[in-house]
Amino acid sequence: MNYRKFGKTGRTVSDVGFGAWAIGGAWGDVSEADARAALHAALDNGTTFIDTADVYGDGRSEKIIADVMKERGGERPFIATKAGRRLDPHVSEGYNKQNLTAFVERSLQNLATDCLDLVQLHCPPTEVFYRPDVFEVMEDMVTAGKIRNYGVSVEKVEEGLKAIEYPGVASVQIIYNIFRQRPSGLFFREAKAKNVGVIVRVPLASGLLTGKMTKDTAFAADDHRAFNRNGEAFDKGETFAGVPFDVALEAVEEIRRLVPENITMAQFALRWILMEESVGVVIPGAKNAAQAAANAAASDVAPLPPEVIGELRNIYEHRIAPHVHHLW
Repeated sequence: MNYRKFGKTGRTVSDVGFGAWAIGGAWGDVSEADARAALHAALDNGTTFIDTADVYGDGRSEKIIADVMKERGGERPFIATKAGRRLDPHVSEGYNKQNLTAFVERSLQNLATDCLDLVQLHCPPTEVFYRPDVFEVMEDMVTAGKIRNYGVSVEKVEEGLKAIEYPGVASVQIIYNIFRQRPSGLFFREAKAKNVGVIVRVPLASGLLTGKMTKDTAFAADDHRAFNRNGEAFDKGETFAGVPFDVALEAVEEIRRLVPENITMAQFALRWILMEESVGVVIPGAKNAAQAAANAAASDVAPLPPEVIGELRNIYEHRIAPHVHHLW
């Protein structure tokens, strides 16, 4: 496992982290035993960054993480959580001191700690990024010792660019993968210049970039890949990176020929992300120990040659970009 400095937090973290959405919910059935085993496997393989949220399984993900930390003892990894999506309706006005404080207090309890490493505003409405009062609330919680750092999770590049205008924002979580390449332009340059930690989510495009899916792949009713393909529950860019399923499957077949024989397509896709030096950590999810261990191993995959990077860019520009580039 390799490690990188994580922006202005002063921490160094594994470049491959653990995304804990799947062990919370909305990815089909994941037993608690498998969830615990996946998290243990990630940590056993050198992972020191865990990303979760208060809405993943309505706190289930946070609680499983806390239990595993108690079992293992010793130094805790860097644990990031998120707040805001518990709002119903999910509107800008809900991002106020009373609600955000309540969300943080609940996460403190769920994660069994007295101070959270990082709290991210969880893909709030765009208007929130233009409200300095929201970021002042987060700053006050740092002063109060409830959180060490705060950041944002965004849907759009423009939201990330606005967020990093606030000097206290330590991190931005954004979708970036072979099918979503827009952040590699202006956003990454600006984030690096301002020493903001970049967390990459949806690195495998909801599993498409594992190369294991076909047009006949079926998903459970409680899996967002079944119920959110057109953004019925939340932003459609979170599901298959917003790429039409049939278009993505054709592109995957073009990518497959570029993958070296000694690694999986998932590891190849993760290594592509890590070629970007502005990325602090990538957070693939895992439903079991084998997936978690395989994800961690991507950190040690050899760098991809320039000609392969070029071919992937060509696939993106011709097949994928018309469907996603202008939207996020």
